[in-house]
Formats: sequence, C-alpha cells, structure tokens
Amino acid sequence: MDVTILINSIIYALLGVLIFFVSFIVVDRLTPYDLWKQLVEEKNTALAIVVGATALGICLIIAAAIH
Repeated sequence: MDVTILINSIIYALLGVLIFFVSFIVVDRLTPYDLWKQLVEEKNTALAIVVGATALGICLIIAAAIH
C-alpha cells in the first residue's frame, strides 16, 4: 500500500470534517433560535429531523466537492 494514498485520505477526511463543522456553525448562527436548547432541552423532534437532513445535505456537498 502506498503511504501517500493513506496520507491523502486522512487529509481529505480531516478537511471534510473541518468544513462540515464550520458550515454547521454557520447554519446554527443563521437560525433565529438556540438549536441546542430546542433539541436537547425542549426535545423538538421536528427540528431534529430538519437539522439532521441539513447535516446530511452539507455532508453530501462536501463529499462531492472533495471527490
């Protein structure tokens, strides 16, 4: 196995996670309410589904851009 392929895979994985984290923070800041309070304290299931779908959408875009 070529070591450069492994290193490149690790770099792209970390880059993808970093981009996802930053973009999710942006989504959190753009919402007019506190996501953590709504999800954890008030157990807003509908919002949890929307946030999960948003996270999956962001991940698909990042994966397609890196691939």
